[in-house]
Amino acid sequence: MRIGIYGGSFNPVHFGHVGLARWVVEHTDLDELWLLVTPNNPLKPAGILAPEEERLAAVKEAIKDIPGLVASDFEFSLPRPSYTANTLRELQKAYPQHEFSLVIGEDNLAIFNKWREYEYIMSNFRIFVYPRKGSLTINDLRFKIEDFRELIFLKDAPYFDISSTELRQQGNCCRR
Repeated sequence: MRIGIYGGSFNPVHFGHVGLARWVVEHTDLDELWLLVTPNNPLKPAGILAPEEERLAAVKEAIKDIPGLVASDFEFSLPRPSYTANTLRELQKAYPQHEFSLVIGEDNLAIFNKWREYEYIMSNFRIFVYPRKGSLTINDLRFKIEDFRELIFLKDAPYFDISSTELRQQGNCCRR
């Protein structure tokens, strides 16, 4: 199976996450999309996350009736902080029958060089990129297209003008 990994804090999960996840599984060649709840993101400040089990339960509830979407706690048992390269290695060991791809936003692609072992990820995994505020092009990157195994811009994906940060700032969710 072709599995997409859509990792995030999901603090909180919202209609943008779910809408994009549904679109990705319906409009790409991925068989499933795993919404991988990360216990802690090394590029985000500590202390802003709701408990991981609460975030996982919320993701499960949000996607429970959507075929092809899976809520995953795979990173909960891995060393922390969670680094995507390590997670992808461990996923390959645990599920050698699957081909894994990564689904990230343009905002993450713009800072991809800050990710631990980003060269390993670029050369070994397909990367699907969905639109975020501000349009990013390959010319804006610090990389060449040839550096990637396969880079797929989801240019037709819907744009959801919402973020977990905005929801937290509005007081519409989560513990801080």
